[in-house]
Amino acid sequence: MLLEIREKVHGVFASIILIFICVLFGLWGIQNYLGGGKEAPVVTVEGKEFFQRDVNQAYQQYAQNLAGMKFDEETLKKQALEKLVRDEVLLQYVQSENLIVSDDTARDFIQSLEYFQKDGKFDKTQYQTLLASQGMSSAEFVNRIKKALVMEQFQRAIVDSSFATPAEIAGFFKIQNQTRDIEYVAVPLVPVSQQPGDDEITAYYQQHQDDYRTDERVSVEYVELSVDKLASGIAADEEQLKAYYEDQKAQFTTQERRKISHILFAFGKDKDADAQALQRAVKAKQDLQTKDFAALAAEVSDDKLTAKNGGDLGLFNVGVMEKAFEDAASKLKLGEVSEPVRSAFGYHLIKVTELVPGETKPYEAVKAEVAKAYQKSQAEAKFNTLAEKLAEVSYENPDNLAAAADLLGSPLQKTAEFTRVNGEGIAAEEKVRAAAFSEDVLKGANSEPIEVGGDKLVVLRVASHQPAAVKELKDVKKEVIAAIQRDKASQQAVAAADQVKQDLASGKTLAQAAEARKLVLKKVDGLARNSNQLPAPVVQEIFKTAKPQAGRPTIAVLDNAGGGKLVLAIHKVNEGAMSEADKSKQAAISKNIAAAFGKAQLEAVLNALQAKADIEIRPEKQ
Repeated sequence: MLLEIREKVHGVFASIILIFICVLFGLWGIQNYLGGGKEAPVVTVEGKEFFQRDVNQAYQQYAQNLAGMKFDEETLKKQALEKLVRDEVLLQYVQSENLIVSDDTARDFIQSLEYFQKDGKFDKTQYQTLLASQGMSSAEFVNRIKKALVMEQFQRAIVDSSFATPAEIAGFFKIQNQTRDIEYVAVPLVPVSQQPGDDEITAYYQQHQDDYRTDERVSVEYVELSVDKLASGIAADEEQLKAYYEDQKAQFTTQERRKISHILFAFGKDKDADAQALQRAVKAKQDLQTKDFAALAAEVSDDKLTAKNGGDLGLFNVGVMEKAFEDAASKLKLGEVSEPVRSAFGYHLIKVTELVPGETKPYEAVKAEVAKAYQKSQAEAKFNTLAEKLAEVSYENPDNLAAAADLLGSPLQKTAEFTRVNGEGIAAEEKVRAAAFSEDVLKGANSEPIEVGGDKLVVLRVASHQPAAVKELKDVKKEVIAAIQRDKASQQAVAAADQVKQDLASGKTLAQAAEARKLVLKKVDGLARNSNQLPAPVVQEIFKTAKPQAGRPTIAVLDNAGGGKLVLAIHKVNEGAMSEADKSKQAAISKNIAAAFGKAQLEAVLNALQAKADIEIRPEKQ
């Protein structure tokens, strides 16, 4: 258990976050958008029915999260289905326990998501656009977010409540800092130049046809809904532009820049302290006739943090301080000092140290900018409407894109062929490739609207599909010959390593076996896990190898990173201990180990819930 934790502990927090992300985006796509009608459900979880469309959407989202990676499609489909079931089991459990998330919490979380932000702030238009691209209302999305959050909170309640004991931490360092005394010889990979015969080439080719397959390729036709294209077609007269300018004047206004400093005279709860603080403030105001504000702040201010910087509070921002303080600070002229201003902290003398007045650019100076902004705002509104209609039309006409093209008033476009991992144009987008190779689209259906770059939506369908196919032998003969030669060289290295092992089994030492076969013996005492004396994969395998027993070394044959084999003898395993450097990391390590335990406990809980649930999975029709 400790070894497993050691290997996984550094990524445990990332794993927890990924769990949440998967839950969130799983809920985005896999719940029933539409009723199942007369269609038979594919999965039923405690009475909750999921149809083939739900399962396909779960698979598409799961595949998009792994875009660019190689994976087995059937395995991925199974994992996506298992995740759909597990998410539903967890959701039903938290709902049965009456666990809830407030509207305010959900709202704050949504506004924090970068998908809905522009320039670091929540953008309502961006929010509505993205929801429209998914064919989803705000109320529906908020409800799903609340479900995802309550599921995430339940999981965190388990993970974050776990802890690691001192003994477990000590056990971790015993494994982490363990060293091993080893000897090894490298059996080289000797190239084979002998040419194989035709029968051997044909037999090898037939046995390894999967190694000589072309990549599956598709070409798609698509329609594109773009904010920029919509904007370019929007005209505006002078009156509309002036009205937009007046309505959005804040966009063309530079805010006032006001920097302030203060001197604080703090007081307690009794009235005498209040009066004394006020007297000190009045006296300080008089002293400013002969003293510098910054010097006096350093001398008498009770705000010691700012006092050393002359009382500097930085840029003045409304909404940070109390109203009386803000009212006084906003009325002062450059260099002017206020009368004593009372707040909950005490009395303040406030000075404006920098003042750049705000400015609104006149209409004529920003006319071109206004026109562009007006076009974009109108285009975004039109985009939202068209996005909803595009989703409807492409779904209602699943076997062609003509209706979608008519809706947008734009011609169909077509891509060159691309694979699951590479493409050009819109096919450079991982989401587009994932959709193009999804089961529904390959069967001839339109895709759902796919967001590209934040301001575009595309709906695609397959124009041509070239399944992966085995290349003819005449086209790959050179590759087959090279593979046969590599295999023979590898087999010879394996045989040579086995001979060394036989020598050791007969009672010879590794040094004697190496000398007899003219191999170089190397010795490493105190090999650590982070050692660079051997390639990292080799070191990892060495530490997975069993400890020596009864004074006899453990013998192992490992793959050498440069080819060939390593014959290894482990003579001694030295138990590790916590070093002085490790003590400074003890708190973080303890936290990570606890999180690893928590993750394991969470898995156990989820497995138990799933075992108790009434789940029915029907085989997919071929």
